[in-house]
Amino acid sequence: MFKEIFSGNNIAIIGAAVAAIFSGMGSAKGVGIVGQASAGLLTEDPSKFGKALLLQALPGTQGIYGLITAFLIIMKIGLFGEPATLTVAQGGYFLMASLPIAVVGYFSAIHQAKVAAAGINLIAKRPDEVGKAITASALVETYAIFALLVSLLPILFYTV
Repeated sequence: MFKEIFSGNNIAIIGAAVAAIFSGMGSAKGVGIVGQASAGLLTEDPSKFGKALLLQALPGTQGIYGLITAFLIIMKIGLFGEPATLTVAQGGYFLMASLPIAVVGYFSAIHQAKVAAAGINLIAKRPDEVGKAITASALVETYAIFALLVSLLPILFYTV
């Protein structure tokens, strides 16, 4: 029974789940943080909705990166077609490949949200400075993109 549960395929599927779940949790928390800051701004000035929405959407990208990683793992192991029979080591390979976007995606989404929430405070007082707020928040995104690359390249170039 232990061998059936911890098969290579199941470990790879766990890797796909880890990528989607943790980066998605970070994005959900991040979008919520900026949403709270936006709500305060919009009670005072509803005309700033577009600028606030843009900043609120930024931490959501890490969840998308995790989802892309999960779908690539699922496609690579043939879950939607003829499934490959992976060894435990091969399944572990996919699990390890999912960790960069899972971990960095989680933390970078939350930190990006904190920067974006500070950007909400900036546009509350200086609406013309929204570009600076977006730029500051986008710099945090850079590390999520690096993590995405570190996760995707081993997955894309692995032959099952």
